[in-house]
Formats: sequence, C-alpha cells, structure tokens
Amino acid sequence: MENISNILIVEDDVALAAGLCRALSSQEVKAESCTSLKSAHEKILYKKYELIILDVNLTDGNGVDFLKEVKQNYDTSVIMLTANELEMDIIAGLEEGADDYVTKPFSLAELRARVNTQLRKSMREETKLPTVAFDTYVFDFEKMQFSNDGNPIELSKTEQKLLWCLINNRDITLSRGFLTNYIWKSSDFVDENALSVTVKCLRDKLSAQKYIKTIHGVGYVWQILWK
Repeated sequence: MENISNILIVEDDVALAAGLCRALSSQEVKAESCTSLKSAHEKILYKKYELIILDVNLTDGNGVDFLKEVKQNYDTSVIMLTANELEMDIIAGLEEGADDYVTKPFSLAELRARVNTQLRKSMREETKLPTVAFDTYVFDFEKMQFSNDGNPIELSKTEQKLLWCLINNRDITLSRGFLTNYIWKSSDFVDENALSVTVKCLRDKLSAQKYIKTIHGVGYVWQILWK
C-alpha cells in the first residue's frame, strides 16, 4: 500500500478552505481543513501532517505564533498564506521557520506547484536517515541495521518506523494518536491495540525499558539518558 501525504489547511474562509481541499486532494494526497488555531492544535496533536498551509490572520489568533510552535515541536513543512504583500508579514513568517509563502490572491496552479515542492522535499528528507549510536546501541536507518552491544537485532518495518519516530523526537512525549497516524497513515483500519503491541515488541527486542517510557493516558517518549 503506497504512502499518503497528509496536508492540513488552516484557513478561516470556509469556502476557500473547502476549495483548496478539493483541489489538492488526490490518490497520493489527503487534504483536510480547519478554521481556527484551537482546532489546528487539536489536529496536530493526534495526527502527523507532512505539510500545513497556514493563513497568517485567523479569527482566534496569529498564524505566526502557531508556526513557531509547529517548528519547535514537529517535523512539518509550512506554507504561509498572507492577505497582502506586506514585507513585515513575510519576514516574520520566514524568520520563524516558514518553508514558503503565498500571497492572496494566488493562482491554484502556483499553490499546487509550491505544495508539490514541499512534499517532494519531505519525502527526500525521510529517505536520508542517519546512523544513531549511543550507549551500547547502533541504529543505522539508511541500511536498516540495528544492534545492541554488537548483537544484530531484527526489526519489522513497523518497528523500524516506530523507532525512527521516537528517536527523531527524543525527549518529546508523542501521543498515541500521533504515533498511530505516523506508522499506519495510509490505512483507515488499525486495531486499537496495535500500537501497544508494537511498542512492547520494540522495547523487548532492544532491551530498552529504561529508554522507551509509557506516559499513561498520553503516549510514549524515548527518554534521553545520555549527554
């Protein structure tokens, strides 16, 4: 089953948001929208998005503040939508880490091209996985080779994705919803116990009980125990 890229459109113009969802959705891309920062906060907590299209001016706050939060806590590309070409808005967004910006009014063809650029960038970055070595562990994500104290460890594809997500976000508590959507994002039918079973298998195979911590009622975290 092929991977699907998830896009979140944060835009308080309901008609525009609906139109963008229809225009950007395809077999490879699933676009959804929300009209407020409150709703956007809830969505990114429980789902992984490869790209967020974010309006600067929203009814319940400033999109730049939300952009800052996203860039501090998530590995997600962001395209800012600005209502005008004010240099101040553009600079503020870029300084807080925006990957691109589009000024209104914009052509759909231009936005689609910029979206495709960011999605290709996201896919390239996901394939450039590093080697992580600490304590007695060596995780070579490029070659998909994993060892503890020199002993090779066989991990399933699902366990590899979970390990990468935990390591890449170490010391950050990841919700069950976030992890479930990251690992099985192309499937609408996932058993509710699948994540618990996968975490237990990974923890046991790596003998990583002191690293992979369960945060009851929330999710899991790879706890940093090294400098």
